[in-house]
Amino acid sequence: MTVPTPDPIDDPGGYQRHLLGLLGDDDPVEVQTATLAAWPDLVSQAGDLLAVRPEPTEWSVLECLGHATDAEIVCAGRYRWILAHDEPPLTGYDQDLWVDRLRHGQDHPRELLDVFGVLRQANLALWGRTTEAERERLGMHAERGPESLDLSFRLIAGHDRFHLDQARRALAALRGR
Repeated sequence: MTVPTPDPIDDPGGYQRHLLGLLGDDDPVEVQTATLAAWPDLVSQAGDLLAVRPEPTEWSVLECLGHATDAEIVCAGRYRWILAHDEPPLTGYDQDLWVDRLRHGQDHPRELLDVFGVLRQANLALWGRTTEAERERLGMHAERGPESLDLSFRLIAGHDRFHLDQARRALAALRGR
């Protein structure tokens, strides 16, 4: 039996703890860099199962990649808002609506990989240029409250691990049928 993931809206603190727990003591730069290679590998492994959902309410590998790309787009903005503005508002979003309404199940995987890769590299480069003081700057997340650049950066590394694992489980379930 797996423990359900805390809901980001109903239990924002639990959600943060969950993602940070997936990161553990690992370097978020290393985790995020490894993710750049992991997604293309997973897309290749999925083959003709790429866009197939293991269950009607569970995302396909392609939809997981689409969500990871959305998250990178959102974080790219959040990082820059936090650095450039004093305690800017950080808007939340409904990941299920984005996956469904942006039709990630119909996306071309190469396009998602390209967007994800370029943004991830830009975000890692931005992180590398920040000082410790800048990493403590805050944004005000609509659902989770104050989040520093450092916390946001560590959360996305845990988020990487969560959704890569979700995509791997989806593929394993499809192959196990």
